[in-house]
Amino acid sequence: MLRDETSISTQVIQWKCVESKTESKRLHYGRFVVSPFKRGQVSTVGIAMRRASLEEVEGTSITCARFHGVVHEYSTITGIQETIRDVLVNLKEIAPKSDSNDIQEAVSSVTGPKKVTAGDTLLPPSVKAIDDSQYVVTITQPISVNIESKIEKDCGYRIENSHGYGGGEFPVDAVSMPVRNVNYSVHLFGSGKAMRETLFIEIWTNGSLTPDEAICEASKKLIDLLTPFLHVKCEDVPHSGDNQDFSASTGSPSHFDDVSELEGKISKNTFIDQLELPARAFNCLKRAEIHTISDLLNYSREDSSRIKSFGQKSVDQVSKASWERFATELPTRNYVSINKIGTGSKS
Repeated sequence: MLRDETSISTQVIQWKCVESKTESKRLHYGRFVVSPFKRGQVSTVGIAMRRASLEEVEGTSITCARFHGVVHEYSTITGIQETIRDVLVNLKEIAPKSDSNDIQEAVSSVTGPKKVTAGDTLLPPSVKAIDDSQYVVTITQPISVNIESKIEKDCGYRIENSHGYGGGEFPVDAVSMPVRNVNYSVHLFGSGKAMRETLFIEIWTNGSLTPDEAICEASKKLIDLLTPFLHVKCEDVPHSGDNQDFSASTGSPSHFDDVSELEGKISKNTFIDQLELPARAFNCLKRAEIHTISDLLNYSREDSSRIKSFGQKSVDQVSKASWERFATELPTRNYVSINKIGTGSKS
């Protein structure tokens, strides 16, 4: 598919899709070119589009599943090849597409012997499975298996724990990310003062959105995020000598009464994925069950160096990324014991 050039602003900047292909039902690819930009603008746009595509574009996923008569996620059921935990992992791989923002419910009621796939699930009218062949479970005996699933629309990756669940209901680590990967590159043309930049963007999606739909949605999200800055007025901004209360000037309770508390909440709920660490350092932290910035700050530089396969280079990379992205440094004191780090730690 080749799109005609389309103006995206009042400037002469134009974009077009130069390549589009469907590699499989679960993998769609698109390559776009946007040009011309002034020097330095491509990096601004490319970084923003990449982050918005991965973190702001909404997707649909299964968030929990209920199995009748099951009390533990590692339970086994006679006549089923997988454990309940394995089935939950397979359900996470299903890529639904929903036209509704409401929480939906789906039911799989199958009698074996049979290899159960996503196509065997009864979905509500507003939801469809992108790939009906997605594997779920194998029933090896003539028994009936009933799985009730909850489907939600959200952004990003959500890790759930079992607290608050019961009665055979188990959480699923939801991956609500229709965009699987994004790359961008900068290409220069012209010379001297006339030198300009061209932006190339590559997007891979899971099929619930096409690449051009994803790039359009990411653009809308960025515009929505920046819209409040268009309405800033000089009279709304207190000067340094005014010493006035922000909530009083706006006539409503302030959301920024305690800045340190707000920063603490942001840090606590921010996943280490946003540090964009090298794969080795990221995987080491995950194995050590360090998932958020709050978890990370429980470890000093000395503690971090004791994590298995986590050398001084990785410590420096994490410390640098934490400072550059969140103005936060690893503490110098030890807040965790060596026992917490693990028996396979490096000395």
